[in-house]
Amino acid sequence: MKKIFTICILLLSISTFAQEAGKTGELLKNEASKSEMQTKRTEPSGRRGNTLDNSNYRNQGQNNTNSGNRTIPSYDWNQNYGFGYAEVFLRIPERGFYTVEVGDQMASNTSGKYRFFDLIPGSVPISIYGNGYLIYRTRINVRNNSRLVLDFFNNQGLYLLATYPLQSQAYGNYGDVWNDVWNSPYNGNSGQWDPNYGTGNQGGYNGNNQGNSYGNVMNNSTFNSFLQVVKSTKFGDDKVSVIKQQLKNSMVTSEQVKALIEALPYDKDRLDIAKFAYKKTIDPNNYFVIYPSFQFQNSAQELRDYISKL
Repeated sequence: MKKIFTICILLLSISTFAQEAGKTGELLKNEASKSEMQTKRTEPSGRRGNTLDNSNYRNQGQNNTNSGNRTIPSYDWNQNYGFGYAEVFLRIPERGFYTVEVGDQMASNTSGKYRFFDLIPGSVPISIYGNGYLIYRTRINVRNNSRLVLDFFNNQGLYLLATYPLQSQAYGNYGDVWNDVWNSPYNGNSGQWDPNYGTGNQGGYNGNNQGNSYGNVMNNSTFNSFLQVVKSTKFGDDKVSVIKQQLKNSMVTSEQVKALIEALPYDKDRLDIAKFAYKKTIDPNNYFVIYPSFQFQNSAQELRDYISKL
């Protein structure tokens, strides 16, 4: 009897906490017609002669030129983020091979995870195909410096689960992060490869010879998990050791450094980490946020003196 009771409780808990398709989020209306859904897809919808609201803007005035018998390609070293920047993450939990189009981008896989970056904000078309046939088509309103997260179910439809802001004080315009990631190895925007890239000898994006780049900055989720590890570490010396070990392979923002040193009990440890982390910080111009975190003013002054001598 006790065993049966335990099984019943387990089944009840599973039914209570299991996710239910279509129970969460805002349902987005399917705008695809029956005739469209019965026609097998042969090419991306955005390439059938219809101009998408947010496509092809990079091609304007970017035609290749001819020099004798050789075609000289036109390069665009910087993504034009004057149009804005947005992301869309879509999950399809049901097994199968799906193709998803968002704006002028397309992705196909069986993993059920579709991530789209560098989207232009506005009313963006989204289409979902299964086995070559259109299943769902609608438009989503994407705001600048935001990420839309969606779920799709064949029987229930497409659901908007949440919209998350991407803009942060450290980054400014989130999209501009990518220009630095791509262009740092090319000596800025000159188009010449920098042989010192990755060795710590190049100037880096902020011109202070730290060789910093955005490529390995801890995102919010990773950082919060790491911060909890630091807080749960018992002794101050061990906390310092854990932080230094992580920062050997990661970059941080000034705000993240602030959170880390406030997890340390003593000013001497806070000062030690503040000095150590400075050269691993992507936004040293914002390092002033660190100073109020010290318990004593002389610690803050020592950090300022340290930075001024670099």
